[in-house]
Amino acid sequence: MIETAFAKINLALHVRRRRDDGYHELETLFAFVDAGDLLSVIPAPQDHLRTLGLFGRELTDPFGNIVTQALSALPRPQGWAVTLEKNLPVAAGLGGGSADAGALFRLYDREYGLPADWHARAAALGADVPACVRSVTAVGRGTGTELAEVDSDLTGMAVLLVNPRVPLSTGPVFKGWDGVDRGPLPEGPVSKIALEGRNDLEAPAIVLCPAVAQVLAALGATQPWLARMSGSGATCFALYEDAAKRDAAAARIAANHPGWWQMPGALR
Repeated sequence: MIETAFAKINLALHVRRRRDDGYHELETLFAFVDAGDLLSVIPAPQDHLRTLGLFGRELTDPFGNIVTQALSALPRPQGWAVTLEKNLPVAAGLGGGSADAGALFRLYDREYGLPADWHARAAALGADVPACVRSVTAVGRGTGTELAEVDSDLTGMAVLLVNPRVPLSTGPVFKGWDGVDRGPLPEGPVSKIALEGRNDLEAPAIVLCPAVAQVLAALGATQPWLARMSGSGATCFALYEDAAKRDAAAARIAANHPGWWQMPGALR
């Protein structure tokens, strides 16, 4: 069985407050790109994970990998040998690990059907995992696990992901948030929420990783419909009216910044 782990982006990410449990209360608009990592599964005597791909070597702890944890959370009558083609950068704001776990849940659903408590099992692995299991546009609240799926008027829109190849850990970015509640997500169509929304983690991410500002400036210079940082960074995305504009932007950025990673796609 083969499944794509679709890259997650946050079209908007509003941080509302720090919670007593140490986490942050969020309002976010999840969307997913039709590209990402690739998982393949074959039956095996016991569970096994093999990683390859552009960023496969960065996953140095197979037992701590979220795919291994997801395997443990989904009991089966036989083992699974999983091959993970890691095409998305690690610690990049794309939910890469969460997307991998979400893809494994979908493979499990295809073979056995998800258990009734799948959402709780997914949330125990990470706040983004429940959204990544479904991989459809949704508003997330709480820590991001309280989901309301929404019809999107941006489905099919061309998107370009760009990362400066600098890993950025989520914890320090959240710790750098200034604590100011700048208000809830806008209401209305997905396009309105995206345009009028914001990412409250951009400022603290830029302090830790100034290259984020360079990526946003480079994307902004290509005249996109919208450019913003995703999640806690350092990946940024730009949306374009058509694939031709996206591809022209990709070529321009590749010429000016050959060391940056990028991936084109379309919103699911």
